[in-house]
Amino acid sequence: METDRIAGPLLAWFEQHGRKDLPWQRDPNPYRVWVSEIMLQQTQVAVVLPYFKRFLARFPAVTDLAAADLDQVLHLWSGLGYYARARNLHRAAGLILANHGGRFPHDIRQVQGLPGIGRSTAGAILSLALGQRHPILDGNAKRVLARCFAVPGWPGHGAVLRRLWELAEACTPRTGARAYNQAMMDLGATLCTRRQPGCDCCPLAHGCTALLQDKPTAFPEPKPRTVLPVRESRLLVVHNPAGEVLLEPRAPTGIWGGLWSLPECGPGQDVADWCRRRLGVVPRRVEMLPARRHTFSHFLLDIRPLRVELQSEPQAIADGDRAFWCDLQQPIALGLAAPVARILREITGTLPTLKEES
Repeated sequence: METDRIAGPLLAWFEQHGRKDLPWQRDPNPYRVWVSEIMLQQTQVAVVLPYFKRFLARFPAVTDLAAADLDQVLHLWSGLGYYARARNLHRAAGLILANHGGRFPHDIRQVQGLPGIGRSTAGAILSLALGQRHPILDGNAKRVLARCFAVPGWPGHGAVLRRLWELAEACTPRTGARAYNQAMMDLGATLCTRRQPGCDCCPLAHGCTALLQDKPTAFPEPKPRTVLPVRESRLLVVHNPAGEVLLEPRAPTGIWGGLWSLPECGPGQDVADWCRRRLGVVPRRVEMLPARRHTFSHFLLDIRPLRVELQSEPQAIADGDRAFWCDLQQPIALGLAAPVARILREITGTLPTLKEES
């Protein structure tokens, strides 16, 4: 495949088959495209659609996002996963307000300087929103280029990634970068899929080296297999006599960073001793709930929840932290990790929700 033989057939295919009516493609200003690109990282379009709609309804402009409390942002992100994306989005909005007068920057170096925005995301934002010519290299583009040019190796390796960027730069046309980049993403998402690619309908089949070698799914090579370590966490669903549940904020970094969660009790720690030390009372009843496993990118987490009913009103919450007793029947803006939300839903049949605004 020659690099100058990519754009023409791809753009012709996009004109007929490409996606042109996604919410962020209507009025594609940099802010809307930015939010969509961050949400779409490692997440399918169908999953993102309702989140994008709710997020933009609450934060229609970057200034609204910058002025929001992080809890509100994380609440609207709850269930979407990879919460560092939401924290970076909120932090970047504050920097845009402080350093750029609330206007999303149009210079790619300034865009890449914002938290959570790398080279490909910056290129996608500026090309899709403003028509600037910048190559992209998201997962879909990596797959298309690796197959068209039979690039060996896993894209996570530096030399392979550099080669793919060279190809991305060479293939991106001088004009029409907006449609070309969207077409590249659409082709990878709908035809040039990881498994069972639709080569019979592909506009690049005429010169795809991987197809000519009769092994399209051999490219790109998968990430080398590793055995994920297993960690264990005991989460306490502590009820006071009024039926309220104790919630506390997670540390700003690490898993579920900045989200509200159930308290943790170390695997070797006695639950009754934890209650005496933390709350000044002893439990009336402790019930082991079904264990569940949650998969992160770098490890597996075995969650062992315990339901704890206190026999009397707790004296205080230790250490003056932000933990509080939550009435799950009352609406409140909270960002909850999906596994924590599922545990609470199983027990109470309800969840804290965002207050309706008048």
